[in-house]
Amino acid sequence: MNQSHEEKIGIIYTAFSYLLWGILPLYWKLLETRPALEILAHRITWSFLFMIGLLSATRQLKTWRHQLFAICRQPKLMGGIGAAAILISANWFIYIWAVNHGHIVETSLGYYINPLVSVVLGMIVLKERLNVWQWISFALACLGVCIMTFQYGTFPWIALSLAFSFGFYGLVKKLASFDSAIGLTLETMAVTPFSFIYLLVLYSHVPSLLSSMTVWQGLLLLGAGPATAVPLLYFAKGAKLISMTMLGFLQYIAPTISLLLGVFLFHEAFTKTHMYAFSCIWGALILFSFAKTKRMQWLRDKWMKRNSLEV
Repeated sequence: MNQSHEEKIGIIYTAFSYLLWGILPLYWKLLETRPALEILAHRITWSFLFMIGLLSATRQLKTWRHQLFAICRQPKLMGGIGAAAILISANWFIYIWAVNHGHIVETSLGYYINPLVSVVLGMIVLKERLNVWQWISFALACLGVCIMTFQYGTFPWIALSLAFSFGFYGLVKKLASFDSAIGLTLETMAVTPFSFIYLLVLYSHVPSLLSSMTVWQGLLLLGAGPATAVPLLYFAKGAKLISMTMLGFLQYIAPTISLLLGVFLFHEAFTKTHMYAFSCIWGALILFSFAKTKRMQWLRDKWMKRNSLEV
């Protein structure tokens, strides 16, 4: 298989994963009458069981067990898995709650900001260096957040909570460097006992929640496992076959779809303030993406070489 064909397949896999993530609000909206914590507990539990079944079907269960035993012998790895599990659970809860309480537009803002948050975390924790365009991108993103804060008088906590929880999750994953399927299985395993206990306590104290659950809702809660795992697996396949630059462009598919759903399907407010704030974020992302291209790097090297010659 030649490189261009591999790249096309990678683009299809990755774009499809972001498409699925983009339309995920439609799935959670079908469960909006259920409490967000209940949905989260089901999502974690069924994701773990689905991943165990998948690893068994793909003959990776032995590898997963080896990783599990290795973690038990290394407290730092155990702490990393625990931290990743808490961060992704918090991210899922905030997202589900926000979607089912009419904040889809703000969730899209959070995932637009997320790549820039990841860059800043990389700079602080991994000592990565930013070029001037990336600094400008970050400043523009901050301006967008400030516009939202001062115009509305409320801090965009949903957007920033999603951006930072997923940003820190990505950082922990990078430091731990587990395979995506095995990593998700380990992370959901870490919090599945708590989710299961929570569901037992919830249904014993509020039996009406269980008795009022329709067959359709039960199937949707059960399907939260595959709905969580399938996009991640497609993403993992696609990300291996394409460049980081292409990956950077494709990652904006999901928040764009969510934004369009929030505005045009669920009729959430999109005012001039939103437009100004989002324009700053979009401008920041364009600069950020362009700064990573070979053309921009060539121009920067040429400018630096010219300046050194003049000196």
